Parts: sequence; structure tokens; C-alpha cells
Amino acid sequence: MTAESTVPSPGGQARDLGFSSVSIMPPRDQGAGFRFPARRPTARPASPVPLLTADLLAGLVGAFALSGDRFRPLLVAVLLAASILLRPHPPRQVAGVLDELPAVCARIAVAWLVLAAAVASYDADRALSPATLAVGFLLQSVAACVGRGTVRRRQRVTRLVRPRAALVIGPAATAQRVAAAVLRHPGCGVRPVGIVSEQSDGGEGLPVLTTGEEVERALIQNGVRDVLIVHPSVRSRQGPLLRALAESGCAVWEIDAESPSYEMREQLAGFSCRRLVMGSRRRGSAGKRALDVVVSGTLLLLVSPLLLVCAAALRLNGGPGVVFRQERIGIDGKPFTLLKFRTHRPVDAHEAATRWSVANEHQMPWLCRFLRRTSMDELLQLWNVLRGDMSLVGPRPERPYFVAKFSQTYPGYAARHRMRTGITGLAQVHGLRGDTSIEDRCRFDNAYIDNWSLWQDICILLRTAAALVRPTGS
Repeated sequence: MTAESTVPSPGGQARDLGFSSVSIMPPRDQGAGFRFPARRPTARPASPVPLLTADLLAGLVGAFALSGDRFRPLLVAVLLAASILLRPHPPRQVAGVLDELPAVCARIAVAWLVLAAAVASYDADRALSPATLAVGFLLQSVAACVGRGTVRRRQRVTRLVRPRAALVIGPAATAQRVAAAVLRHPGCGVRPVGIVSEQSDGGEGLPVLTTGEEVERALIQNGVRDVLIVHPSVRSRQGPLLRALAESGCAVWEIDAESPSYEMREQLAGFSCRRLVMGSRRRGSAGKRALDVVVSGTLLLLVSPLLLVCAAALRLNGGPGVVFRQERIGIDGKPFTLLKFRTHRPVDAHEAATRWSVANEHQMPWLCRFLRRTSMDELLQLWNVLRGDMSLVGPRPERPYFVAKFSQTYPGYAARHRMRTGITGLAQVHGLRGDTSIEDRCRFDNAYIDNWSLWQDICILLRTAAALVRPTGS
């Protein structure tokens, strides 16, 4: 529950709202900040075409084991289709063909068994003999190993000759250690060119960049394409920098530099790593916006009579001013005006801006208590969704005063604003509404953003609709 009024940001809070206290980030009100070059295409992984070609050629070699009859073209087509559909999906970087040999051979064996089963089910008299299966499997396996080995060798040569320049972000000592380890293994295809840290450690190694101008210069001069994060605090403390680098076309990787390497698909010089999706624009965001527009527009049409009834009842019960407007913080820390039915009148502007819970809620008129407990006072936020200020699903927006306060107290709170705020969210469907743990809310909100999918939004909306049967207030 939150108090209600339209007030400016209290205490003269800076507009950066606690997003970053790191020295390399200029304040949000001092111009444009980083002047990174125009967006470049994000570095893409190696093309699958060479490996696909090697697998197709291997399938053709294995097809020589098939007997020559009028059905041979059809059998070859079935074999190639099975081989391609069952292609293995190895990690981003493979040391050599021996690492993927079990998966390749298993896939080829299954393809031949599928072919044998299809032939036997169609015509038992033409069933493939065990000798044919063995010869075909051996021919295709050998050809696949030779072809894939050739492709992997060319990929290793390319990584050695043309490594991707990278910046390492984190505490200077840890970043220098990780950078040195990566440089000792040039086969990984990444070449660190600088360290981004709050202050230099005064030791030897790569240059330490402590200002936005130095980061910009290193980005342009070295053609940086990768960013390596070596400490968990970087994501929350330097979120704006990471998003700016991602918007510039850099791939952002989080490195586990301190803990033992746990099982993970991606590795870099022996360190476990994972790709981070930064920024508000991501794959599927157009679908999310389309869902917001369709659902909010439809609901506004359906509940418009109910909105009129609520407005009339509040006007008769409490006088004029049935709608209140309050500044909230949305995506990328930008303020917007949130709409809601007025169910409480704060004592003064200071209470509206800084009081977490509404005082003496039990003394509210029964109509106001009913609207709050059924969340009907939130229905006007459908207009915020239709306008694009909010989304149906996302982290709940909060007032500037509390955004600044929570960003300084809870690591990762500011990172919630990398996605559009919402009427409901993963935290809310887990019972984190009203006067509940901010730390838990922050954790659930960031987990939602990190693992976002359109289907997850639909599931949260369905769970929210089910929860309305058991109203508990907002």
C-alpha cells in the first residue's frame, strides 16, 4: 500500500535515483554521459553453415552403403533429414572434434536406426541388413569427424588470428587476474585491452579506465566487441554503463572468477561464464508490447461501465478529485504519472512522498477499503499500459523517494528498471504485495527480467486473475 498525492521528488534527490555511485558514470543530469559510437551489429556466434555442410556431406558418404534400387533417392533423403534434425548442439567453443565425437556418433546411430525402422515398417522384404547399417554408420561417422575436424580447425585459426577485443569490468585486482588468464589462452578468441574499475590498483597489467572518456576512447580505438564482468556487484553498481556498452553492440558476459567452475555450457579460459541480455530492447519485446495493447485496450472497453460506477461512488462519498496522479519511476529511471482511484487523502505532501503505508487504513470509508482490497483502485493503470508508461507484467513502480532509498540499501534494486514496470509481476504472484520484504521483491523482479518470456507473462496474468478470487489488498 502506498500513500497518494502528486509531489515532486523530496529532498532534492538527484535524478540518477541511486542507479550508480561509481566514478566512471557521470550524473544523469550532466548531459548525455557516455558518447559511445553509433550502434554496431552485435557480434554473432560462428555461422552454423560450415558444420551443416560437413554433416550433409558425411550423410552422402554414408549413403553409399545403401543398395542401389529405385527407392535409393528416397532412402538418402530420409537419412539426411534424420541426420540434420538430430544434429548436436555443443557449447559455444569446442576444443576439438574429439569433444563432440560421442554426440556426433550417437546422432548418426539414431539416424540409421530411424531409417531402418522406416524401411522395415514400409516393406519388411527390403529391410536393411545389420551389415548395411554397420557400414553406413562407420562411413558417415568417419566422414563427419573429418569434416567437423576441418571446420573446428579453421575456427581455432580464426580465433587466434582475429581475436575479439574485450573490456574487463570489476575490482582492479580481480579484473587484472582474469585478464591475464584470458591472455594466456589466446585460443579462446578474446583479447582483453583494458580494465574498467573505480580506481587503479597501481600494479602492472592492462591500463585501468576510471572515466567515461577513457572507456569511450578504448571502445573506439580497439573496436571492443565483448565485455567481461568479474564481480557480482558490477551488475547493480554499473548497470547504466553495461547497458550503454550493450547498446553500442558489445556482448556482455558474466565471469565466475572466485568460485570453482560449476557445470555451464559456456566457458572462457577455464572460467564459467554466461551471456547477459542488457538493455530494455530484447527479442520478443514487440510481442510483449502487442500483448499489452490488446489486453489493456480490451479490458478498458469491458470495464468502462465499472470505472464510471466507481468514479461516481467515490465522488458522492468523498467529494471531488476521484482520480489521483502520482510520479512514479519507470523504465531506465524515467518518471511518469501513474493513475489510480483516490482512496486516501494524505495529511500533507511530505506524508504522501515519504510514508510507506497509509496511516489508519481501518478508518477509511468502507467503499475505499473495498476498492483497495479488491485492487479495483488499480484499474485506471490500464490507461498507463495502453499509453506505454507501464506494462501488464513487470516490476511494480515506486515513488522517487523510495527508489533512491532502496537503490542504496538493496543491491540490484535499481536493475529492476531495465524493463518497463507493470501492474502485476512475479513478485506479486508470490505474495510480495503491500508491506513485504523489499529484498525479496528485488530478487523476484530481477529473476523475472533475466528469464523473461512471453509465455511467462501469460502465466503471471493467469495467476493474477486467479488470485483476484481471493483478494488480499494491494
